[in-house]
Amino acid sequence: MTEHAQDRSTAGTTARAARRPGFDEEDRAPVPMKIRVFIYLVAVHFISAFFFLLFYLGGAK
Repeated sequence: MTEHAQDRSTAGTTARAARRPGFDEEDRAPVPMKIRVFIYLVAVHFISAFFFLLFYLGGAK
Protein backbone atom coordinates (compact mmCIF):
# COMPACT_ATOMS: atom_id res chain seq x y z
CA MET A 1 0.00 0.00 0.00
CA THR A 2 1.35 3.41 -0.82
CA GLU A 3 1.87 5.96 1.88
CA HIS A 4 -0.87 8.19 0.48
CA ALA A 5 -3.41 5.34 0.31
CA GLN A 6 -2.49 4.25 3.82
CA ASP A 7 -3.08 7.77 5.14
CA ARG A 8 -6.53 7.83 3.52
CA SER A 9 -7.52 4.47 4.98
CA THR A 10 -6.45 5.35 8.53
CA ALA A 11 -7.96 8.83 8.28
CA GLY A 12 -11.41 7.31 7.71
CA THR A 13 -11.16 5.06 10.73
CA THR A 14 -9.92 7.79 13.03
CA ALA A 15 -12.69 10.11 11.82
CA ARG A 16 -15.30 7.42 12.51
CA ALA A 17 -13.84 6.72 15.93
CA ALA A 18 -13.87 10.43 16.75
CA ARG A 19 -17.58 10.64 15.93
CA ARG A 20 -18.50 7.91 18.41
CA PRO A 21 -16.29 8.15 21.47
CA GLY A 22 -16.20 5.01 23.55
CA PHE A 23 -17.27 2.81 20.63
CA ASP A 24 -14.83 0.15 19.58
CA GLU A 25 -15.55 -2.63 17.11
CA GLU A 26 -14.03 -5.10 19.56
CA ASP A 27 -16.81 -4.25 22.04
CA ARG A 28 -19.45 -5.87 19.81
CA ALA A 29 -20.06 -9.60 19.62
CA PRO A 30 -19.45 -11.15 16.21
CA VAL A 31 -22.57 -11.59 14.08
CA PRO A 32 -22.34 -15.42 13.91
CA MET A 33 -22.26 -15.53 17.72
CA LYS A 34 -25.38 -13.36 17.93
CA ILE A 35 -27.17 -15.68 15.51
CA ARG A 36 -26.06 -18.77 17.45
CA VAL A 37 -27.24 -17.31 20.77
CA PHE A 38 -30.59 -16.39 19.21
CA ILE A 39 -31.02 -19.93 17.83
CA TYR A 40 -30.08 -21.46 21.19
CA LEU A 41 -32.60 -19.27 23.01
CA VAL A 42 -35.38 -20.15 20.57
CA ALA A 43 -34.49 -23.87 20.70
CA VAL A 44 -34.46 -23.90 24.51
CA HIS A 45 -37.89 -22.27 24.62
CA PHE A 46 -39.31 -24.77 22.13
CA ILE A 47 -37.88 -27.70 24.13
CA SER A 48 -39.26 -26.22 27.35
CA ALA A 49 -42.69 -25.77 25.75
CA PHE A 50 -42.58 -29.37 24.50
CA PHE A 51 -41.78 -30.69 27.99
CA PHE A 52 -44.51 -28.49 29.47
CA LEU A 53 -46.96 -29.92 26.93
CA LEU A 54 -45.88 -33.49 27.76
CA PHE A 55 -46.38 -32.95 31.49
CA TYR A 56 -49.64 -31.10 30.91
CA LEU A 57 -51.07 -33.88 28.73
CA GLY A 58 -49.63 -36.59 30.95
CA GLY A 59 -51.29 -35.12 34.05
CA ALA A 60 -54.68 -34.54 32.40
CA LYS A 61 -57.44 -37.04 33.20
